[in-house]
Amino acid sequence: MAPGALLDHQPACADARPSKKIKISTEANILTDDAENVAAAIPTHPLEIKPSGNAYTASENLKTRCGAFARLPDELLSHILESFEADVLIRLGSTCKALYAYTRLDELWRALFVASPSEKFVWRGTWRATFLDIPEDKVTSVKCRNLFSDALYRPFQCASTPLEPFTSKIPPQNAIPRLTNLTYEVYAEKWTNSPFILTEPVKEWPLYGKWTPDYLLVTHPDVKFRAEAVDWPTKKYMNYSSNNNDESPLYVFDRAFVEKTGIAVGRDAPNAAYWSPDCFGEDLFDVLGEHRPDRRWMIMGPKRSGSTFHKDPNATNAWNAVLTGSKYWLMFPSSSSLPPPPGIILSEDQSEITSPLSIAEYLLTFHELARQTPGCREGICYAGEVLHVPSGWFHLVLNLEDSLALTQNFVPRKKLGDVLGFLRDQRDSVSGFKDEVADQAYELFVEKLKAKHPETLEDGLQELERKGKKGRGKWEELTKGDEAEESGGFSFGFGGDDDDAEVP
Repeated sequence: MAPGALLDHQPACADARPSKKIKISTEANILTDDAENVAAAIPTHPLEIKPSGNAYTASENLKTRCGAFARLPDELLSHILESFEADVLIRLGSTCKALYAYTRLDELWRALFVASPSEKFVWRGTWRATFLDIPEDKVTSVKCRNLFSDALYRPFQCASTPLEPFTSKIPPQNAIPRLTNLTYEVYAEKWTNSPFILTEPVKEWPLYGKWTPDYLLVTHPDVKFRAEAVDWPTKKYMNYSSNNNDESPLYVFDRAFVEKTGIAVGRDAPNAAYWSPDCFGEDLFDVLGEHRPDRRWMIMGPKRSGSTFHKDPNATNAWNAVLTGSKYWLMFPSSSSLPPPPGIILSEDQSEITSPLSIAEYLLTFHELARQTPGCREGICYAGEVLHVPSGWFHLVLNLEDSLALTQNFVPRKKLGDVLGFLRDQRDSVSGFKDEVADQAYELFVEKLKAKHPETLEDGLQELERKGKKGRGKWEELTKGDEAEESGGFSFGFGGDDDDAEVP
């Protein structure tokens, strides 16, 4: 359906702009102290929809008037609506007030837009108005008093809830340490497995104080950066960023920003724009050359955007440098002796993480419990500072302001055993490698390390064995020289090694 092909038949009024629909957790009725403190700050829903619990004392519920749809639980009704095209949603929404409200849920229109994006779209403030190409002053709204639905109210609540109370008053025992600087020797000895914030290194970068979202808007207005499921030019993303009411705003996370902007990277590079802080030392993935996995990203997003709980890829460590704005971090170590973050579902081998909640809903539902969970670490990283993410740590990140940051993953010597174990034992979860080497990432990495850092490889494999990993990997099996190759021992080869291979 082409944008603008359908008409909005409702009376003119302010746009409701409901935001992302989410699945309500079975534990969503937990009311924390934080939630109590901010509950009074939630404005009235633009369509005057109220939470489901209010239906018990109401004289009527509009949902009873929507025919056979009235029999469906909200979640099932929402899932059914997700299968409809735009023209069906509009016609269905014109039949009664209740279905009008359900079909206005902006997440439905976000999915339609992502499924068939238009190159020439104009952001209109909501996904529905954008998809249908309706100017903001022409968007209509109908009040739906006496409609009670958590599925419709909760996304609005999460998009409207002030989040500052959740990110302030960090308990001293949870606070992420702040360091002015750090040498490689001290990092390798004491800090490889711990989160911390460095307050100085970024301020030495030539791009610090220069690179901002507004700077990119002026210098690269038509360059497309990856924002989750879409690739938008900077000028369109900035328009969206400053004018949306999404529960989970689109977040730029672009791995090719260096090539797209033409900057130089590395302390020794001519006219370098930035480099990895010296304290982190050599990245052992560098031995892979053109076959190394993705390692650096530009991250940009408005206030309230961010990332729900995840671990960094391939068991790597990472650093995250804030250029503008500030970020709140909530972190937990991964250990068999410690529970996972509250509300997080893990696969048996912990390789897959399911976080069914948006950032705002997680804070509303689980934040107080998370603060009391063993291992919890919290902190705010401000512009000019770098946060270190240890291998395997769960982390949630929230932009407290409009923010631009750079991040890079790396393999420090002390964590080589973990990375080797991940590449070998969790091959289905390995990411960021080119297709032609992805299935043999472990073998390739071992071969390159053997040639350039044999002693480091030996230490890493011994650490891998010490932790009780199963399978091959003994150093002795990899150091039999020509005799091993003649007898069918270790060797590695792959096709597609040409000069035109894509730069990772």
